Amino acid sequence: MEWMLMALVSAGLLGVYDLAKKLAARENAVPMVLFASACIATAIWGPLLVAQQFAGDAFPIEFLKVQPLTWTDHGKLLAKSVLVGASWTLALFALKHLPLSIAAPIRSTSPVWTIVIAIGVLGERPAMMQWAGIAIVVASFWLFSTLGKSEGIKFTTNRWVGCMLMATLLGSFSSIYDKYLLQGGGYSPATVQAWFTIYMLPVMTPLALHWWFNRRRIAPRGENVDRATSQDLSPTETASKTTARSSTIGTARGTIPGSSTSKFEFRTAVWCISPLLLAADMVYFTAMANPDAMVSVISTLRRCSVVVALVLGASRLGEVNLQRKAFCVAGILLGAAMILLGK
Repeated sequence: MEWMLMALVSAGLLGVYDLAKKLAARENAVPMVLFASACIATAIWGPLLVAQQFAGDAFPIEFLKVQPLTWTDHGKLLAKSVLVGASWTLALFALKHLPLSIAAPIRSTSPVWTIVIAIGVLGERPAMMQWAGIAIVVASFWLFSTLGKSEGIKFTTNRWVGCMLMATLLGSFSSIYDKYLLQGGGYSPATVQAWFTIYMLPVMTPLALHWWFNRRRIAPRGENVDRATSQDLSPTETASKTTARSSTIGTARGTIPGSSTSKFEFRTAVWCISPLLLAADMVYFTAMANPDAMVSVISTLRRCSVVVALVLGASRLGEVNLQRKAFCVAGILLGAAMILLGK
């Protein structure tokens, strides 16, 4: 039961983390948000690793002790960083362009895909109640798709919905891989988190460099065009053009204009992303390391973070259709409970 409670604690932290990501990505450059988050996480774990090298067994914080690794071990943890890096990139691009109260519930369907993968890879066999729970979660997701249409988001053609679905699928594979590392591989939670965090920095660097050089190449040209256009137009024409341009961007409340990616602002929310995720993941890794822990149950409980995201989306982001979305969230939670109780 302790590992289930830890999964719920991780869920609460993830809900706040989702809000921090949304606030960090609004009208901001996603590649740089990811890179800055990786830098902050490395700045947290890097000194701890150095301190352990000097202190050895005398390192005072037991649950943060990192095991010595072989090159093969490092390769396994690097593979996790690549998998999670791809998931994070897709998820943050999607979160930038979707309302939080749409994006978070899509992400919360991760347990369904985790169970499907667990059946095929790990040989797990859900009970009848679990299958009913899966059906309820899928039905709730379909209802979300109908709500999305009323906010200008068509689930079958919106590429950001597709990105979030792909991120969710990769996240499910990551959950299965976590079970392999922490239970089958015998790695400690601190070992997995420390080196996975360190390797996230080189994984995120190429995308940040691509954004940086692309911005240097395009930004001056765009600035010249805007300046020339402003000089040719009268004040009235300029205002009309600005109004017309803004009216065509982002039909859904809480979404971000697609053109607002040429600048990066290091705001408070960027600072908060890594500490929140490190705390949530440490609790999650500790729960997953328990020999009795089941990845399907932990994944389901952890995605109850959608409740926190829905509440925060209402209070901080002014998103719409919250009562109807709450009904869908209730369906997701009911399905999650049935999956949990049916084991």
